[in-house]
Amino acid sequence: MKRVLQFITVIVALVVLGVTAHHLMTPTPTRSDQTARTTKKVTTKKATPVQINWRKPSENKPYPKWDQLKDPWVHVSVKQQRVYIMDGNKTVYTMFASTGVDNSTPRGTFHIQAERGKFFYNAQSKEGAKDWVSFKDHGIYLFHTVPTDQYGNFNVKEADMLGRTAHSHGCVRLAVPDAKWFYDNVTYGTKVVID
Repeated sequence: MKRVLQFITVIVALVVLGVTAHHLMTPTPTRSDQTARTTKKVTTKKATPVQINWRKPSENKPYPKWDQLKDPWVHVSVKQQRVYIMDGNKTVYTMFASTGVDNSTPRGTFHIQAERGKFFYNAQSKEGAKDWVSFKDHGIYLFHTVPTDQYGNFNVKEADMLGRTAHSHGCVRLAVPDAKWFYDNVTYGTKVVID
């Protein structure tokens, strides 16, 4: 009988030891695990990409009246692929742009030059543009429409890059109505800052 009692004691000790070991080996839920169980799943919508129509003005508001601006100047952001029409420190209009591939658009402070025209075509690059205005090297670096062929037909593939990526040879491309407004309004000597 003494042996049976010893045997039962050993069995009970093993069961207690097994339960204790199991309890110690089971991970305790951490605060983040508990939070994860009680937190609702949140779904976020991806931002809708901006639809850019190079045939329309960049903004759904009237263009600024240039002669009513007190301190007008032009800021070109290569990083943002935007042209900002400024009045002092205030942005009064934002235009989609496409600057030069491989950083070919010069950086710095320039001024609108006397050269401007309704159309040009460069046979070497096989591209032209409408409503161009020079800002550097007297007819070399320009603001103008998205590119055209020799007949003035817009290159849709190139035009669709507007506002998305640098894709010009160094000029600043604009939507068709934006370039027309720029040509008609931005005056000789206006400061242009490109960064």
